[in-house]
Amino acid sequence: MLENISLTIGPGEFTYLIGKTGSGKSSLLKTLYAALPLTKGSGEVVGFDLRSIDRNNVHLLRRKLGIVFQDFSLLTDRDVAENLRFVLRATGWTNAEEMDERIQEVLEGVGMPDKKEAMPFELSGGEQQRVVIARALLNRPELLIADEPTGNLDPETSDDVLVLMRNLAKEHNTAVLCATHDYRILENFPARIIRIRQGKLIDDEGVEIK
Repeated sequence: MLENISLTIGPGEFTYLIGKTGSGKSSLLKTLYAALPLTKGSGEVVGFDLRSIDRNNVHLLRRKLGIVFQDFSLLTDRDVAENLRFVLRATGWTNAEEMDERIQEVLEGVGMPDKKEAMPFELSGGEQQRVVIARALLNRPELLIADEPTGNLDPETSDDVLVLMRNLAKEHNTAVLCATHDYRILENFPARIIRIRQGKLIDDEGVEIK
């Protein structure tokens, strides 16, 4: 259980979230995208008050978020373009030409402009994760939440994905909160680190955040 925590992440800031299994990392992330209710205190994410948000409006919050999971969760019976188009339709896009343009843009952004017709099973793990990142970027999120995004990848591919996310954060001024168990990437790609320890947040200097 998390208690007495305070966390602010600014536009374009890349932040790691670390902690032991069961420490509350996933619970914190789920609270940020309103999968779990915020029952005490206050919280605001991309302009939405987490204490007062109506469940019918959660989809509006998530349109401003990008979410990347360890499990790629791609639709296996559809090619890359159709996977992305599915998300666009689900978030209110209706113009076919605009959807095609946006799909092309995000695939170029993750270095996969020639993979629109590829099926998920034809892609490597790293390529699938790039598609997942492209999917998360479709609606130009203000915050990208990544929960163990390199958990199923080899070290070299993990590095590629981390470089990609960090560059995207800079280029689009997107805040990124990346939960990870991979301490190797913390050393190779240093950034702000937030630790969860005994239900509290600890900053990268080892000082408890008040």
